[in-house]
Amino acid sequence: MTYPVSTDAFRSSGQGGGWSAQVVDGLPTAIDQVAAASPPSHSFLRRGWFAAAIDAYGGQARTLVVERAGVPALALPLVGTGPAFAGLAMVPGCYWPFRSFPVAGLDEAGWTEALRALAGTACAIRIGPVYDRDAGAAPLIAAGRDRGWVAIDRFVAHSWLLDLATVEEGGTWPRGSTLRKNRFHEKHLAAHGALGWRFVTGTDWTPAAFDGLAKVEQASWIAARTDGCDAKFTAAGHGTFWRAAANDPVIAAMMRAAVLDVDDRVAAFSFNLDAGELRYAIANSYDPSFAKHSPGKLLQYRDMTDGLARGLAAVDWGAGDSGYKQVIGAEQGPALRDWLLLRPGLPALAGRLLASAWRRSGNTES
Repeated sequence: MTYPVSTDAFRSSGQGGGWSAQVVDGLPTAIDQVAAASPPSHSFLRRGWFAAAIDAYGGQARTLVVERAGVPALALPLVGTGPAFAGLAMVPGCYWPFRSFPVAGLDEAGWTEALRALAGTACAIRIGPVYDRDAGAAPLIAAGRDRGWVAIDRFVAHSWLLDLATVEEGGTWPRGSTLRKNRFHEKHLAAHGALGWRFVTGTDWTPAAFDGLAKVEQASWIAARTDGCDAKFTAAGHGTFWRAAANDPVIAAMMRAAVLDVDDRVAAFSFNLDAGELRYAIANSYDPSFAKHSPGKLLQYRDMTDGLARGLAAVDWGAGDSGYKQVIGAEQGPALRDWLLLRPGLPALAGRLLASAWRRSGNTES
């Protein structure tokens, strides 16, 4: 298998263990091949995912591809960052769930070839935020350290995970008392109009579907109390990214939103990315005009019930807002960190000198 190589591309000549590595312009189809063979938790890291990041956040992509016998096992997209003379690159993507890359079946010899190629294309690589023990970043960082690279991290946040097996322990879920409260709120919410409960996924992701979610965010606290840059579906937020990601039918099928309508007007939504048996809870919001009747809570329980019926095993709620997550049963999961990986020589020396400043620029780990 061959890939179009740019004039400044770097090809590793080591051929260790039958592996070859090269850095190519753009985002090759090899990314999809590796993503399909990677752990289910990373199966969304497809070419369309990284293309969406380029559309939304800019940059010119190049990709490190490591293969053996024509089968790619690593696809690491990169975009330049910072001043050009510094030779810095980063993994593109959306900050949530995380910024990683697909790996499938790469051994020690393969990592050696990957690092040779990386050393020829960048002085330092930024990877993150990613979880501790991330399937892509963790082995790359470990291999780099073994070969003289310097890796420094800064803490971003703790994650929150819900084991759905524990939700149903001890009997029926939700509990009878919860169902009674929910029925009470639904009754009073229905006074505002006819209630409609639905799910959006796959080919349902039309411009109108995204517009409906964006309108809720524009009416919500995120627009009233912040600059709106964290909103997922507005033009000022990450709307460009998610609309572009849905152009990949595989990713679109993983994107799933539970929606509550009141008289055909979106009143609340819960948006997730389902990767195998794991659900990444990306965003939820509601129109504050219905806040008195807990529309978000009502939708959350329906959404989780649907997930249980569809065979989900866990929900990853990411960082922040731990209160309501713990009420439902979530427990603290692995930390999210932002990494710098600096090649041997002057970059590694600079990394050692700047390590304390990089760590201080993050959050305090508690």
